[in-house]
Amino acid sequence: MEKMHEILMRLAAEAETGEMMFPTHTDLALRVRRTLDDPDCSIDQLAKLVRAEPLLAARVVAMANSVAYNRSGRVTTDVGNAVASIGLKALSSLAMALIVRQMEGMSKIPAHRALAARLWDHTAHVASHAYVLARRVTHQNPDTAFFAGIVHEVGGFYLISRAASFPGLLDGPLRGWYRVGEVRLGRAVLKALSVPQEVVDGVETLWKGYMALPPESLGDTLLLAEQLSHVDSPLNALSGQGHEGLDGAEIDMALGDETLGGILKESAGEVAALTAALQS
Repeated sequence: MEKMHEILMRLAAEAETGEMMFPTHTDLALRVRRTLDDPDCSIDQLAKLVRAEPLLAARVVAMANSVAYNRSGRVTTDVGNAVASIGLKALSSLAMALIVRQMEGMSKIPAHRALAARLWDHTAHVASHAYVLARRVTHQNPDTAFFAGIVHEVGGFYLISRAASFPGLLDGPLRGWYRVGEVRLGRAVLKALSVPQEVVDGVETLWKGYMALPPESLGDTLLLAEQLSHVDSPLNALSGQGHEGLDGAEIDMALGDETLGGILKESAGEVAALTAALQS
């Protein structure tokens, strides 16, 4: 078998030349994202596309009815109203979430699909925490932070989706050099999915692992969200870089008249609702 480092470099090189394999059912989600880039697109156009993808439609409606977006408490079942309620950035996040999550099913090996499912569980928790932290702590755009959380492990999903072609790749410890390969592969996949540079820069900060205090940037938001998530990436565990999730009291950060622990306690319902919308 090729050395693991060489495999990662080979996959990254393929991705950089555009020779990537994506799930066969991502076409509609990609069309939604392309339509969102059109300044003349309408809610009606987007709603028509969303209705054609039942999984995406269900997630859009679920998010519109979540406590993070539905302050009035009025339940909506109409996709058009739901799209208007959550906004275009949140819709883009959900379309990307569908693309990323469908990578779970690309492998024919049950153990790899289970690994991808655990990685998605981690992703959903990080994205949900990032949304709340952006709004309450770092004062970044919460929808941008949510999107960044969804794509921050996209290189890992692609690695798992291709692992069946390289027997033994995920059977043993990936060791520390996994991160080196992940950065190059992650960059290539983010580019292939046309992820905005602002988000790529935030994910790059996460990969570097240095958080400013107090946290202020999009990258800081992702780093803090990872620390606060009690669901670790299974790829971190394979590479020997697992962590135990922290809570606000352990970080002990004062934020004006509030504390991080207090903010997290107040926002627990939002985090749970957003996580559930991604996992449904």
